[in-house]
Amino acid sequence: MTGKETDRESGKLPEARLDPRYSDENAVAIPWPDAEALLAAAELFWISTVRPDGRPHVTPLPAVWAHGALHFCTGPEERKAKNLAHNAHVALTTGTNIWDKGYDLVVEGEAIRVSDDGRLRELAAAWETKYGEFWRFEVREGYFHHGPGHAVVYAVAPSTVFGFGKGEPFSQTRWRFD
Repeated sequence: MTGKETDRESGKLPEARLDPRYSDENAVAIPWPDAEALLAAAELFWISTVRPDGRPHVTPLPAVWAHGALHFCTGPEERKAKNLAHNAHVALTTGTNIWDKGYDLVVEGEAIRVSDDGRLRELAAAWETKYGEFWRFEVREGYFHHGPGHAVVYAVAPSTVFGFGKGEPFSQTRWRFD
């Protein structure tokens, strides 16, 4: 990580702001710990990166919530890794594909490479615990290794998170992190 302590790691919770323009009259903002629990439990995320020519790139991937950040991995030659080399700003989205129930979350932040082997071992264990044996990684020289390939691991500490409550009551909440 960057060494910059996130709000969550410092014990300071971000303020939840309900946007009345996009929320039902009787909606309330969910507390950050509830949103954080949804991020930790989510199995699939969609990552949005920007290609060097400015076009968007979106792809699904698994991610692990740990130490106040979402973590994902990708092969160094994959399009998202190439995009991150030019622009580290990302959005990771999770939720449901149902318009009138569930809760969607969008995490905006900067993808920072994680290369410390001790930290990577901790994350590899979290991947296997969350996703099962298929996602077992060896850690060597700053990478996850799986079969013949290797992967770069990134951490995205949120700068802003948006939450969208779907169904009665509909809501839009924003959390900002210092």
